Amino acid sequence: MGKLVVVENVTLDGVMQAPGGADEDTRGGFRHGGWARPYADHVMAETMGKGMGEDGVLLFGRRTYEQFHGFWSTRTDGNPYTEVLNRKRKYVASRTRTEPLPWANSRLLGNDVPRAVAALKNEVEGDLVVLGSGELVRSLARAGLVDVYTLSIHPLTLGTGTRLFTEGADAYATLELAEAVPTTTGVIIASYRSTVGEARVS
Repeated sequence: MGKLVVVENVTLDGVMQAPGGADEDTRGGFRHGGWARPYADHVMAETMGKGMGEDGVLLFGRRTYEQFHGFWSTRTDGNPYTEVLNRKRKYVASRTRTEPLPWANSRLLGNDVPRAVAALKNEVEGDLVVLGSGELVRSLARAGLVDVYTLSIHPLTLGTGTRLFTEGADAYATLELAEAVPTTTGVIIASYRSTVGEARVS
């Protein structure tokens, strides 16, 4: 049975919106896009790269899928991520996309996303990794499906923006620290195992 692993960049005040670029996600008038870029270093690349090469599948919300596809699928600069991302099976939660999807090895999840992901957990060897995709993460957390949160916690606060854990999200969990890796720029890459909350998919 696979584990569901959520991988996110977050600020100290919990904002996850648009870490990679100014135009990544401007919903709500967000003007701080790209806040994570100055904190990248070799420690982060090595730590996050370990998980990328392992067996398993990727889960995306529609917006994140389109951003990743646009950026990574055709890069030819020899980076190690393009080959891995192209090769891995990718599942997408979307109410608007139809198959076939444009990125190799991509499929839509069913209309009942928590149920479809619960079934995948029983089928997949290795981790089911969610990258970004806040709305998807919150729906899976509400269903009690998240096993591990790997959070790159950045040493800044923004005071505005979409947060990973939103008020009234009905996703109670207690977490146990499994690993913490500090980077040279002050980011802490912390992996937490969920210790409370069984899947409520029926």
